Amino acid sequence: MSDAVRYQVCDGVAWLTIDCPERRNCLSKAVRDGLFDGVRRFNSDDAAKVLVLTGAGEKAFCAGGDLEEMSQEQLAIPPIDYVPQFGRNIEVAKPTIAAVNGAAFAGGFLLAQTCDLCVASTTATFAISEVKVGRGSPWAAPLPAMIPRRVAMELVLTGAPLTARRAHEIGFVNVLTEPDELRERAQELALRIAANAPLSVLAGKRTMGLSVEYPLREAFERAEEIWAPVYTSMDAQEGMAAFAAKRAPQWRGI
Repeated sequence: MSDAVRYQVCDGVAWLTIDCPERRNCLSKAVRDGLFDGVRRFNSDDAAKVLVLTGAGEKAFCAGGDLEEMSQEQLAIPPIDYVPQFGRNIEVAKPTIAAVNGAAFAGGFLLAQTCDLCVASTTATFAISEVKVGRGSPWAAPLPAMIPRRVAMELVLTGAPLTARRAHEIGFVNVLTEPDELRERAQELALRIAANAPLSVLAGKRTMGLSVEYPLREAFERAEEIWAPVYTSMDAQEGMAAFAAKRAPQWRGI
């Protein structure tokens, strides 16, 4: 992995940290490569049940693309694999959480958006700022399914930032916390997920995207197919037996 991105597992939670605070954790090539490597490492790491993506320092989660680097390269249309977009250019079956500690602008907003859940410091800000530098945000296409359409429209057209509190009010942020408690709150959320039956967690994540991709009747049918092997798993029997015996379940993922 690149030195610009760190990977660490703590109690089954993988922390992927952009470690370039002096450059506001911008998406240089080293950072982009490190993020892809880190996500692939998480995918293959059986000890890691949940991924938390964050940035080092207090000022920025990720301030977006490295405009100096992009200008030198005269970057026009970024390739599809320019930066990780979960479910588009890299598959991530396990749950992901963005822990946003500061500015999440442009590509930083993309990273927060691509995660399943978001925990944010009260000092965090969110902006789709490409309009201010003549760039584009095609990656924001799913945003109206996540927040009110008119709020999404305002973000794309004005480039103005949202406060963390406003992002929480509209449902973009799941948990709002004080800056010194961000890591603890993100870890707590991840551990609550990791404690659950792994097959149910994976199926639940897959199910949540169905109604966006398919008509409702087909979404139900596909959901039944996704959940059938969960119902017939050994873990499903273990969960019921553990409840009856008033003990903690021992998940095996089978």
